[in-house]
Amino acid sequence: MGEKVSPSQSERRSFLTGLTAGVSTAVATVAVAAATASTASGQSTGTAVWQPSRHELDDWLDKDKASVKHRFVFDTVNPEGFGQSLLYSSNYFTANQSGYGLQNSDLAVVIVARHNSTPFAFNDDIWKKYGETIAQQANFTDPKTKMPPTINLYQATGYGSALTSLGTTLDSVLKRGVQLAVCQMATRNYAGTIARAVGGTTDTIYSEITANLVSNSHLVPAGIVAVNHAQERGYSFVHA
Repeated sequence: MGEKVSPSQSERRSFLTGLTAGVSTAVATVAVAAATASTASGQSTGTAVWQPSRHELDDWLDKDKASVKHRFVFDTVNPEGFGQSLLYSSNYFTANQSGYGLQNSDLAVVIVARHNSTPFAFNDDIWKKYGETIAQQANFTDPKTKMPPTINLYQATGYGSALTSLGTTLDSVLKRGVQLAVCQMATRNYAGTIARAVGGTTDTIYSEITANLVSNSHLVPAGIVAVNHAQERGYSFVHA
């Protein structure tokens, strides 16, 4: 015969069964909530938070990082854009000084010279010697003479609104601390074009150019990579 269960025992067992089910549901709910919160915070077990790699080659981007309060990188690809980056970077320094009381040393500014803005990181010696070939490839002429420049016009004064820099010279922003990231790939491309024009070798012309970059220049493997890596190191980005 089966065991007789009194009404009080039956009620007690029913209560305990319900209590156990309720506790199990509560535990499961807490576990799901905890897993959701962990995933949202990027700290879930077994799922690493992605971080960009750091490369010693890019460490110049962190120069004086302890004292810098803001970081800005300009991406330029043509002569007009390079001139605009000079104007905008000058405005950036001026507005931060007048509006926020910051000094030049509080700001890290990088101009990336790549594609057809690359030659404006070359000094006057290179432009004097190879200006005609450079100007033809960059599709750029002296707005006053309508001829290929024999100097780096963005280092020159007296052009005012004739250039997109509106009178802001490269030298003036370099003195405020602007750094240039100069595209190595584009530099070699220009070296090859010059070599074909003058009957030289690409390696020889390339070595000559890289020995004659303007101050504060950093030759980088590719300008587009510098744009990417600068942003990964906290630089805000604008394309000029």
